[in-house]
Amino acid sequence: MHKKTVLKNGVRIITERQDYAKSVSLGIWINNGSRYEEKTENGISHLIEHMTFKGTSTRDCLQIAKELDAIGGLANAFTGKEYTCFHSRVLDKHFDSLGNILSDIFLNSLFDPDDINKESQVILQEINMVEDSPDEYIHDLFTNIFWIDNSLGMPVLGTEDTVSALNREIILNYKDKFYTPDRIIIAAAGNIDHEKVVAFFLPLLEPLKVAKNHVASKYPDANYDILCRYKDLEQVHLCLGASAPDLLSKKRFASTIFNTVLGGNMSSRLFQEIREKRGLAYSIYSFISSFIDTGFLGVSVGTDAKDINNILKLINFEIKKIQNGELSEADLLAVKEHLIGNILLSSESIDSRMMRLAKYEYLFDRYVEYDEIVNAIERVTLNEVIDIAKEIFTTGKLSMVTLGPLEKKDLDLNNLIFD
Repeated sequence: MHKKTVLKNGVRIITERQDYAKSVSLGIWINNGSRYEEKTENGISHLIEHMTFKGTSTRDCLQIAKELDAIGGLANAFTGKEYTCFHSRVLDKHFDSLGNILSDIFLNSLFDPDDINKESQVILQEINMVEDSPDEYIHDLFTNIFWIDNSLGMPVLGTEDTVSALNREIILNYKDKFYTPDRIIIAAAGNIDHEKVVAFFLPLLEPLKVAKNHVASKYPDANYDILCRYKDLEQVHLCLGASAPDLLSKKRFASTIFNTVLGGNMSSRLFQEIREKRGLAYSIYSFISSFIDTGFLGVSVGTDAKDINNILKLINFEIKKIQNGELSEADLLAVKEHLIGNILLSSESIDSRMMRLAKYEYLFDRYVEYDEIVNAIERVTLNEVIDIAKEIFTTGKLSMVTLGPLEKKDLDLNNLIFD
């Protein structure tokens, strides 16, 4: 049973009671992420997430950790392109304690200058770690090219220069601008009464001042380009992609099915043809990265430099096969069952239900039943999948990035032609 309450200042409190559960998953969400940052402050949202756990006027970071451990909770947080979440799951009897801790760090973090300096160094190590992981770093390189000169293309972690330049004044000014009641969602799922959650958070959150100005992000136009970043590695890592439906588009279900057929699981075309049949790569997959107003479908692979053109040829061939209708009703049914199975299995996770509450509230301003998503997937036709494959992969409308011992002159760009 789901319920929703909107406070006078715009804070939304959403709950979903599950009587079978012995626990509660609680999340404090803020509609803010790296896409709302200016270039000079890139990484500030992620730094705020880190700093939130560094202490308040009543708890230092050690006390926060000890109190969470004492109730069996493991608090976590993440920052994305469009939102940040602070969350934890505990036994239902510890809800008040958890709510007290999470609300305290969310509302009362000190942002001590010394802690900011220390945590900035931690994040710089995190940035270095990503750059030393080519299978991760390739995605930052790709989005930076695909959404060039737009904040959506900037890395969530920021850069060494931008993170090093952040200070307490900049952070607090940013928080005043984006951490406003209209952008806050409290989401809770599990063995909890809605009225109890509202009663707990209302006195804490209703005093927050209403935002003076509405803050919007700039729409990102896709940029189609090819970048080869030479680096002395054992493998070449490659990511190619093209524009795909956003999270609000009715075509998103067809694109999800297309992605799954192409490279979304172990029985997918790319996994079978490139890894299983030919042994050309250990990691080969396709994926969708979607946001409220845009998205892309990408293919990622790591392989020997000598095999890169052969793999590009196979990727091109498998996409064209789908575009030409080499997809059966049996294939479609199998993929639908795979997707629906994943959705319904996730419904057994209290954490998944909590996160689902917040994400659909941000997207649609309402609760979305599981059956609604299942029915939408089941309604997708074979022709819709074929059409979306043609729409996404079009000659001249895709980008590609490589990282490793390869130069652009080594690429056979005929493999990027889909006419």
